[in-house]
Amino acid sequence: MDAIKQFFANFGRKFVINFVEQNRWRYLADGLLNTLIITLGAVILGFLLGFIVAVVRSTHDKTGRMKVGNFFAQIYLTVIRGTPMMVQLLIIYYVIFGAVNINKVFCAVLAFGINSGAYVAEIIRSGIMSIDNGQMEAGRSLGLNYRRTMLSIILPQAFKTVLPALANEFIVLLKETSVAGYIAIQDLTKGGDIIRSQTFEAYMPLLAVAAIYLVMVIGLTKLVRLLERRLAKNDRR
Repeated sequence: MDAIKQFFANFGRKFVINFVEQNRWRYLADGLLNTLIITLGAVILGFLLGFIVAVVRSTHDKTGRMKVGNFFAQIYLTVIRGTPMMVQLLIIYYVIFGAVNINKVFCAVLAFGINSGAYVAEIIRSGIMSIDNGQMEAGRSLGLNYRRTMLSIILPQAFKTVLPALANEFIVLLKETSVAGYIAIQDLTKGGDIIRSQTFEAYMPLLAVAAIYLVMVIGLTKLVRLLERRLAKNDRR
């Protein structure tokens, strides 16, 4: 019984030292805000970039057109998917924008968005290519050109197929932003590390960071499962 009381007493003391004293909890709050900003910006950029690349590649696969665009798209996919995310972040910040004064959060959004776009592109392309060719033929038989058929018939079905995979990619992106601290951004992980450097207590701030990430991922995972069930119900109608 005394050991339990001692444990909770030590826990409460360490909690106060790590989070209450000098308002150190603000490091986590400010870091969480930056993490969410980077994630949201990267999601938007990655989706737009991935959509364009997917359309270019699928158009080339289906019609043989856009050869130049497909060539550059393949280079982009090979380079981005073949190199680590952290290295890409460092190259963009220290090499590409090394000679200019650039906002670090913007730089992180750009790096993570470009990286995510490569994976989003393949997810969307797989959805487009999974649609039966008869759908394209049906659209053309109705007098629709290729562009109208893609927009009105193919893409809506493709997005419905790949939405769960896209949502999971965005969950992965949220966790990948934990390396943003390498360019001195105070993200959630960096906030925990700052607390650790001040209190010399590692486990409590780092466990707090892990717990916050876990709560966000669990929430997003539940939303993905809800989305999957909703799509499954629509398919049975």
